Amino acid sequence: MMQLQFWGACGRVTGSCYLLSVGDSHVLIDCGMIQGSSEDEELNREPFPFDPQRIDAVVLTHAHLDHSGRLPLLTKSGYTGPIYTHQASRDLCRIMLRDAAYLNEMDARTESRKRQRRGQPEVEPLYRQADALDCMRHFRAVQYDHPVEVAPGIVARFRNAGHILGAAFVEFELRLGDQHKRITFSGDLGQGATGLMGAPEKPGPTDLMILESTYGDRIHPAWSRTVRQLRDVLEDAWKDRGVVLIPAFAVGRTQELLLLLHQHYHDWKLDRWRIHLDGPLGVQATAIYARHAGILGNDAVDFGRDSGFQLPNMLFTRTPAQSQQLNKAPPGTIIIAGAGMCNGGRIRHHLKHQLWKPETHVLLVGYQAPGTLGRRLQDGTDTVKLWGDPIHVAARIHTIHGLSAHADANHLMSWYKSCPNRPPVALTHGEPQSTEALAGAIEEQCGIRARIPRFGDRIKLQQL
Repeated sequence: MMQLQFWGACGRVTGSCYLLSVGDSHVLIDCGMIQGSSEDEELNREPFPFDPQRIDAVVLTHAHLDHSGRLPLLTKSGYTGPIYTHQASRDLCRIMLRDAAYLNEMDARTESRKRQRRGQPEVEPLYRQADALDCMRHFRAVQYDHPVEVAPGIVARFRNAGHILGAAFVEFELRLGDQHKRITFSGDLGQGATGLMGAPEKPGPTDLMILESTYGDRIHPAWSRTVRQLRDVLEDAWKDRGVVLIPAFAVGRTQELLLLLHQHYHDWKLDRWRIHLDGPLGVQATAIYARHAGILGNDAVDFGRDSGFQLPNMLFTRTPAQSQQLNKAPPGTIIIAGAGMCNGGRIRHHLKHQLWKPETHVLLVGYQAPGTLGRRLQDGTDTVKLWGDPIHVAARIHTIHGLSAHADANHLMSWYKSCPNRPPVALTHGEPQSTEALAGAIEEQCGIRARIPRFGDRIKLQQL
């Protein structure tokens, strides 16, 4: 039997998880966290729909939490096998999973105090830092273009996806008796336009492609327009004598911003600003990017190697006390802080102290999942609640789509068409309207009817 089951990222962007079975071998591709509203995130506590102890190996496409974030739960639930991923992804997971665990512990502690006052039982964190550290013992680092047999009959080849540092699409060779199949998982693909990452490699022939569809219904603006938009926002903020808040994913988006600021340091007169990278995760991730600069895009190699992504007037804010001092940041301050969707992290403290000021500028530079604070700001809400306090939104909110680390609809179509045999395709990792739009485009342009799997669906690979 050869089959693929879909246990995540169906009808949503987050929570990637797929189970590939070949005979008695069972390999999990990604084990991601569901992100979004509090109701969505409660789904992470549901038991896995498969027995973790029967899984032989995990193949991880990249370090983002919507692909890696439930791995500590998997090992905590009895999984004992290896987790194969690119060596840079392993290094990023070491800091990201521990940070996620720390936030889980803090959230559980806060909620438990509230429950105690109501006479209710305490809550347990989703997982603890010790669970994250234990999970890391299972990681096995691989390199691009080096095939590895991850389980009997299943060989995986990691190839550069151009999304974030270490991100891969994975081509599998499957053998069962005299049957031979190929299956390709796109993971998350980059757009190839930014200077931080190179363009994704082209896929080889395959019998089935699992393709992400995050931006399957939209086109990113031209890179030159994105750069002008960022320049204009910073110029307006300087004239308003305001503070600029940039909620940014610690991995990928932060380093993209730093590269842009480096490239335009003089023509944007950035020496007049105070620039803060606030948070240990962003600081540590930036150091890992510098360490692996050789696999970045051409524009980023020298910046990473020579300066470690450090700008002349940038301060790394590591401790909570240092971050709290930024609550009184003077005009002319740029603060880059996580989390990218404003659903946690230090950015929420800065928003509490700055959102109500009309001279403040907030730059949303990444995907904002439904139900998150970032999405509500993006949609134009005039009031938000932070730690129970209503905050009037007087700040100017800007969305800069072109910085996305994801391929847009044209890039996804181009990448699919570059596959020599135009294979059957299943679309995941997208909101319904994005997935359906991409499915329609593939059928119209290629004559291929794309599958849109639902949670729990399976594909029998022998029938392809």
